[in-house]
Amino acid sequence: MTTKIERRIKIKYRVRAKISGTAARPRMSVFRSNKQIYVQIINDLTGTTLVSASSLGMETCPKKEQAAKVGELIAKKALEAGITSVVFDRNGYLYHGRVKEVADAARNGGLKF
Repeated sequence: MTTKIERRIKIKYRVRAKISGTAARPRMSVFRSNKQIYVQIINDLTGTTLVSASSLGMETCPKKEQAAKVGELIAKKALEAGITSVVFDRNGYLYHGRVKEVADAARNGGLKF
């Protein structure tokens, strides 16, 4: 019997086999912990992180609001860096809740994916 973490890692590897970030369309990866949410925009060809944002320091507001603020922040930083289109990597998490909030806020901020 597999644990929840093992199941997520299997999903993560299955998804990562199909998507990768390029210079024209980097990968936007979301990591969700119990308390924080982190987002990186990664160029997989060179293995570099182009832009990152996290919810560190936003502990006073609810988690969904933190996720929305992180989505807006990553979109703003990406547009300043000249990135307009990304490939979304939910990192094995279900697409609802905080992960969906990040994606929707990034779309509203001007990113296309």
